Amino acid sequence: MKWTDTLDIALELIDAHPDVDPQYIRFTDLHKWVCALPGFEDDPEKSSEKILEAIQMTWIEEQD
Repeated sequence: MKWTDTLDIALELIDAHPDVDPQYIRFTDLHKWVCALPGFEDDPEKSSEKILEAIQMTWIEEQD
């Protein structure tokens, strides 16, 4: 997975952190969790607030 795979990342995060409400996650934690996902193979430095926000929004939408 790459940073642009927001849906895949969000679905993996739902499985990995089922008790977390993504509305209240800090971007520093989100960044760490994405980088720790199995199959994530992108450069951690290529992340941005915009990308993390897109992942967070997708996570919120998919969790409903």
